Amino acid sequence: MEILKKRIDVAAKRTPADLVIKNAQIVNVFTREILVDDIAIVDGFFAGIGDFEGFETIDANRKYIVPGFIDGHVHIESAMVTPSEFANVVLPHGVTTVIADPHEIANVNGVEGIEFMLNASEGIPLDVLMMLPSCVPATPFENAGAILDHTQLEPLYNHPRVIGLGEVMDYPSVLRNDDKMLHKLTTALFKEKHIDGHAAGVDADGINVYMAAGIRTDHECVTADEALERLRKGMYVMLREGSAAKDLLALLQAVNENNARRCLFVTDDKHLDELIEDGSIDYNIKLAINDGLDPLLAIQIATLNAAECFGLRTKGAIAPGYEADFLIIDDLHTIKIDQVFKSGKLVAENGKVTNTSISKLTPSPAITDSVKLRPISMEQLQIKIANESKANIIKIIPNMIVTKHLIEKVDSLNGRFQYNLEKDLLKIAVLERHKMTGNIGLGIIKGLGINNGAIASTVAHDSHNIVAAGTSDEDIVYAITLTNEMKGGLVVVQNGELVASLPLPIAGLMSDQSATNIHERLKELNQALIKIGCSMEFNPFVTLSFLALPVIPELKLTDIGLFDVKEFKHIEVGL
Repeated sequence: MEILKKRIDVAAKRTPADLVIKNAQIVNVFTREILVDDIAIVDGFFAGIGDFEGFETIDANRKYIVPGFIDGHVHIESAMVTPSEFANVVLPHGVTTVIADPHEIANVNGVEGIEFMLNASEGIPLDVLMMLPSCVPATPFENAGAILDHTQLEPLYNHPRVIGLGEVMDYPSVLRNDDKMLHKLTTALFKEKHIDGHAAGVDADGINVYMAAGIRTDHECVTADEALERLRKGMYVMLREGSAAKDLLALLQAVNENNARRCLFVTDDKHLDELIEDGSIDYNIKLAINDGLDPLLAIQIATLNAAECFGLRTKGAIAPGYEADFLIIDDLHTIKIDQVFKSGKLVAENGKVTNTSISKLTPSPAITDSVKLRPISMEQLQIKIANESKANIIKIIPNMIVTKHLIEKVDSLNGRFQYNLEKDLLKIAVLERHKMTGNIGLGIIKGLGINNGAIASTVAHDSHNIVAAGTSDEDIVYAITLTNEMKGGLVVVQNGELVASLPLPIAGLMSDQSATNIHERLKELNQALIKIGCSMEFNPFVTLSFLALPVIPELKLTDIGLFDVKEFKHIEVGL
């Protein structure tokens, strides 16, 4: 009561504000206009806009005051850093709130992984709101480290930062009214929580099903037509620009004055090096503005739209009664950020955080010892192919997480697939690494671009088994072995020698090092990738990580085998 009383007193000008920003050009996201006025802040909230006095004053020098940006859908684990290090990276880019889905670590460590992310994001200068993973595992056609049902998820809704059910990617279970899925959906709806969608490749009839089930968002559009279909059905469309999926420019073709209020920006999965070098939601805004979108509309999409989508009634705007999360920027077209304020306190300036957030949370042994793999031999990597036969092949589409299903003639010897570097036909393997089942899925991949060597990773959406690909069985086996020995991470090998690596001891997904140190190791990895022949037109590790995700069309690979996403079943490699 006293806090509210004080805020009203400041608004009524009976009491000075804690902080007043003067001489500011305020971006009003409600009306999309620029207002010149004072801004009064008390106890981390805006109290008024007008003519105010305060104990502390900042002269904005006619610079623009913009609400803090909101990332509407992100997997922090994909940046390979802990939540506190993630905050250090995105705060200088103006992101003050994220809607995070910890389903990466949940697929490895279940409820313990979710709790780790909640605890690790407590008390940091970034608001990390959580969506509970809906699909662990993503489908019944692979083996993850955990299985989560509604009884395990329900108690977690009591956490104040848990606001909904994360991306529902198992569309067939929704379509057929699967009891387990219905329980998860019903629990979320009963608790008046938000439900995120994942409608990759879902047609108009499928969008009807999702909307009827209470699912209100989708971040898997890749064309303007798909975006329009969802908007017309009442969905919020998440305009994604990540590392593997760079869909924003295509989706902007669907955005106009009539429907933009149902759009928001997201990064989904974005690697640390791109976050540091390019940016986060600020990068989405810049791309949109450069593509011709009105800057005030782009800022509205990045702030108010995202807040309203998730029912965050005190976020996303500079207005009385709203949280004082804001940016001071020089120019509305370049979005050059001078300062970032969180709850009225300066947290980043000139591209750097003012006080580095450091996590003091020590992960449990279950989280740091998550890679369990049986010894692997070259014999186990043999793909049976009849002589002079054709095969089902995974064709990579650069900078997209969808693939093409090719059927081509491949080389074989004694009934076994042979690499063909001229045609860029390489071998890919997915190995179960959670329960030592010994499962190994094998496939043929085209478009990865390696000409001598192999790469392996424990980042393999969403079950996060080990995924490896390369130009020889010897190098693939060695890469897998090294990945296992270092308890998870990324590895590049060539001719039986380690070229570069990045250990990820936290669930095989995240490093316990600083973002700066990880960034340097990523640079070394990129040089190693160039050494083994990758063109770097796209990020090979990011692309590889999505080749094991059997809910994204058209052809993927799980630890059980080659998976046809359109038919939703496993198929043989050879025909």
